[in-house]
Amino acid sequence: MTKKRKVLIIDDDKILSNMYKERLEISGYEAMVSYNGESGLARIYQEKPDVILLDLMIPKLNGYNVLATIKSDPEIKDIPVIILSALTRDTDRNETAENGADGYLVKSESMPYQVIKKIETVLAKKNI
Repeated sequence: MTKKRKVLIIDDDKILSNMYKERLEISGYEAMVSYNGESGLARIYQEKPDVILLDLMIPKLNGYNVLATIKSDPEIKDIPVIILSALTRDTDRNETAENGADGYLVKSESMPYQVIKKIETVLAKKNI
């Protein structure tokens, strides 16, 4: 049996996070949720997920800071990060790409199956 790939969702929208968690589990992933940047970062070190779905506008430590911390730490910098945000500006998209994000999806424009497809694409690219 192959090991389930772990997805960590860091988003303060509990309804959306739990819906994605459920959809990911149905698709064969092990999914976890953190509702703020601080606990999300702690969970990354603890769980070493295969991929992270990260919202930008989250409490305690925003998504930009979480992304910067991940990408500057040799222990976790190779974990792919997909931004899943309500922010639609190109400046947000470009800034996260420059800081090492592996993808950017806008919540209002993305269906759950598209998010899962993006996760699969990123994992395949990284050979995870």
